[in-house]
Formats: sequence, structure tokens, C-alpha cells
Amino acid sequence: MPIRPLPPLLVNQIAAGEVIERPASVLKELVENAIDAGAGRIDVAIEEGGKSLVRVTDDGAGIPFDELTLALAAHATSKITAAEDLDHIATMGFRGEALASIAAVSRLALVSRPRGEDRAGKVEAEGDTLTEPSPASGPPGTTITVRTLFFNTPARRKFLKTDQTETSRCVEMFERLALAHPEVGFTLRTERGVRTQLPPGQTPRARGLAVLGRDLEEGLLEIDAANPDTRMRIWGLAGRPELARGTSRHLRTWINGRPISDRTVNHAIVEAYRGLIAPGRTPTVLLFIEMDPADVDVNVHPTKAEVRFRRGNDVHRVVHAAVRDVLRAADLTPALELGRPGATPTPAFGAGVATQPAGGAAGGSGGGGGGVGVPRPDAGFAYRELKEAVPSVPAVLEAIEERAPEGLPTVRPATDVLQVHASYLVTQDAEGVVIIDQHALHERVMFERLKSRVEQGALESQRLLVPATVEVDGRQIETLQTLQPLFHRLGIEASPIGPAAVAVHAFPSLLFERRVEPAPFLRDLLARASAGDLPREPEAALHEVLDMMSCKAAIKAGDRLEPAEMAELLAAREAVERSSNCPHGRPTSLRISLRELERRFGR
Repeated sequence: MPIRPLPPLLVNQIAAGEVIERPASVLKELVENAIDAGAGRIDVAIEEGGKSLVRVTDDGAGIPFDELTLALAAHATSKITAAEDLDHIATMGFRGEALASIAAVSRLALVSRPRGEDRAGKVEAEGDTLTEPSPASGPPGTTITVRTLFFNTPARRKFLKTDQTETSRCVEMFERLALAHPEVGFTLRTERGVRTQLPPGQTPRARGLAVLGRDLEEGLLEIDAANPDTRMRIWGLAGRPELARGTSRHLRTWINGRPISDRTVNHAIVEAYRGLIAPGRTPTVLLFIEMDPADVDVNVHPTKAEVRFRRGNDVHRVVHAAVRDVLRAADLTPALELGRPGATPTPAFGAGVATQPAGGAAGGSGGGGGGVGVPRPDAGFAYRELKEAVPSVPAVLEAIEERAPEGLPTVRPATDVLQVHASYLVTQDAEGVVIIDQHALHERVMFERLKSRVEQGALESQRLLVPATVEVDGRQIETLQTLQPLFHRLGIEASPIGPAAVAVHAFPSLLFERRVEPAPFLRDLLARASAGDLPREPEAALHEVLDMMSCKAAIKAGDRLEPAEMAELLAAREAVERSSNCPHGRPTSLRISLRELERRFGR
């Protein structure tokens, strides 16, 4: 077939296939144009999930009468004029193809009146048919009405989901845009009436709570950080670990007011929560990044949903530090709300008292898990008066207070502790009664101690007088070879001694101290690795194995603790980072607040 130019309508329909995926895409493009026009209020109406109607009305600058036709032309824009402008994009839109693409696959009407003009103008488009501008009535601003989306491309229309699903997509896009611009008032209407109404002039926090829900207010920590070296400013709301969800819908990020989905930013956020939430769950986070437009390229995706950073490593480092620091400075112990009499107790949000030193003290004098004595199995409970029984406690407290940053209050371990069923410690702090899972807490202590030692070099190991033998299969022999670099860092020395056996020649000293047997440990590790349950990324795999080590080395449920052991465990809770959760993300502690106790006892 000969080469020939495509008809203009077909060109625009192809462009629409890249820019306009569904009704939510139409809503996004129209609202972004309204924001760029300086609107103070934006009203959005949708019907049938946006398939039959998407209407956006704003009170922005408006479009002059003689530019109405040009506004619907492909690649016509007022936002850039030269190639150099692409390096400093400061507007939401800039390509000038959105309205032309939408008009090519819908029935579109545009009514606009510039500020200061006494009349409005109107132009209509349907496929490749465009009317001449005509006088119309209307307030200052612009109203764009899009009907019967994809009416002339039925194959595209078939791929749309149900009205309910498309409505949900439109609502999510509406919220993303509204969250980034709290100074603008937003209203969303559906066939059933007003769905969302957000007043103009809100603070970023008020806008975030209005969208996420006021019931989450106590569970959201505010991020406010600046990095002069990278000229980045970060503001956001980070949910406590108990707000983590099974989907990523509540992890939302913005760059210079533009909603994006970026793997670098998302990875930095999720890594900041490592060990605080269970695997497979995603934190609830709203994160707004302001940076020099020259340091980010937004011209890499037709819908502008993805960006490219000039210095991605710097972005990852700054975002990770901002989220990590706010989590580190907060008391993440969940409060236990007992609810109505007879109701099942449920974890709620912590009281917000900062308890953990911002620098962390894993492996320090107060944080070493190995200092907790070797446990002895026993049942029942024991009441302990630690103040008199453990002379070392005051020294531990002084060490904790010295490590705490100035102005950061530290909750002191109580002098009284109750061990219940040889599994839980019950104590008190300034906020109420604290119930501690001794295994989960010691697991975190051991993890932080092991991680600290690995960061300083390979773990200290001890050679076995008689190598421990592990029976394996051929696949596990192959896996053993790939794990040798990891084994070196962990202080494990193991080698094949035949087609179906591995000998362990050296094992971490710390695990020996905690009576962890080399053969069963290596058997479990090789089984997990050969089954593909270890991450491929080296640091992630290291953390996973440290999780295994800390779990096997930690105090177990059913282990009775002596007064000194409980004292050091409580002191370690204050000294180590992320002591509110075990490395697997389970809570180590729950708090029943004084307010809750008073309510339940009718005081």
C-alpha cells in the first residue's frame, strides 16, 4: 500500500487512544485546564460514570471569542512557545492536544467568557465537524460539556466498565486533583446529587482529612521537610501502620501539584514502612513533593501520569528520610478501644506521644537483645517489683534519656510489670496501660541488633567442632551457591558434602547464644530460597533472612522471664527503632488509654 497522510479525524482519534482511556481521563484533562486558567471554583458533573456526560465549569480566565475554534485544534496551546519551555513545565497541561482528542471521540460543547468581557462565546464539535463560534450567555469562566464518549469508536466504548466502576475511577481522579489544590473549591455531582463538596481556601491538612475522612485524623502523622541541597520540599500525611491497606489506592503522590505514579517515590515510601506493616500491605500516605521543574521531566507519558527525575537517587533518599523520620519520632503503639460492652476489642490509633529517639539506637547499650537472659519455659504469671529488684534500671533509664533528642519526651519504663501466661508483659506509661507481646518485642530487638552488626561488617561467627549436616535436594544445592555472598555477610559457612547433603562449618555467634540450631535453620532457609520466597534484591533478601534469625532467636511465648530480663526488655523497647512492631509488621504492644479505662469504669 502507498504511504499517505492520515485524515485529521483519524489522527485525533489515535491521539485520543493515548490520552483518553476512559471518562476519568476526560475529567482529568478538563479539570487541569481549569486549574491552569486560575479558577477559584470548579464544578464537575458526571452521568453514567461519565460515559454519557462529563461537564466541568470553572470561574477561570476564560477563552477569547476569536480563539474558541483554535482551542479545539490539535497542538494549539497558550502554555508553551518554544522547545526550551519543556524544561520548565509549571502548568498542569502543555501539549495542546487534550481538547482536540476529546472532541474527536465525543459530542463536545465549549462555552467561555473571559473576565471583563460582556458576552460569552460558544463552539460545538462532533467528530470531525466543528461549528463556527457564536454568541452565548454565561458567567465569566468556561464550561465544557462532553456527551456520549466514544460514540463514533464503538470498539473503545465496549471496553469501558460498569457505570459504578467508571464512577469510582472518576471520583478517585477528582480527589487526586482536589487534594493537590486546597486553595480551589471543588464540587462533584452525579445523577444522585452532590457527591463531594470541598470549600476553597482550605489548608492542605484540612483538604486531606476532608477527602480521607475525619475518622482517620488521629491516625495520620504530618510530614513537613525541606532539603536545601536538592531544593526539594515535602509535605504530606503518613498513616500509622494500622492504617495500611491491602491495595495501593491510599498511597498517593504528587509532583508540583501533578498527581503521578512513580516507582522511585513509591519504593522510597514503602521502604520507610519496612518492618512496620505486614508484607503485601500498602501504607496510607498522601505525599506532595515540590521541586525545581528543571529537575523533573513530565513530558514522558501521554497522560502525564509518569515522570522522569534528573537525579532519581536524590529523590528516593529525601522522600525515604522524610517519611522515616516522622515515623521514627512518633509513638506508634496502637490504642485498644474496647467499644461497647460485649464487643470485640479493636486496635485504634496511638495517642501521638513521641517515644523513639530519632537517631535509633539499635545495637547500643540499651538496645541489645542478647542482654536479655536465656528464657526458661514456665506457665502462669509473676508480679515483679523492678525498682528494688533490679539496681541496673536507673542506669538504663539515664542512657535512654541521653539518647533522646532535645525536646522529645520519652516514656519511662514502669517500675511495675506483670507477666501474664508467660507470654505477655503488662506495664504502664504516661498514657495508660501497655500490654506487650514478649516474643514480638524481643524479635524486633534481635532484628535491630543483628542489622546494626551487619551494617558494621559481617556477623561474628563461631566454628563448629563437628559440622552440622543438612539433607537437601539438587535444587537446594544450586540455591546454596547463589546464597554464598549473603552467607558471608551473615557469618554462615556452609558447603556441599555430596549430591544430597550440606555441611554447616560456621554459624553466627549471636544465634548460638540464643540456642538456635544451625541445621534446622539452614534447612528452612534453603527451602524458602529454592521455593522463590526470598527477594532477588540483595538488601531485601538480607532483611528477610534477618527476620528469620530474629524470630528463631527471640524469647518465645511460654518463656518465664526473671526481673532483670523484663527490665532490659522494657528498656530495649525505648531504645530500639520501630519497637512498636515486629519485623513482620505485627504490633509488639497495645495500649489501653486512661480515658478508655475511666469510661469503662464509669469514672
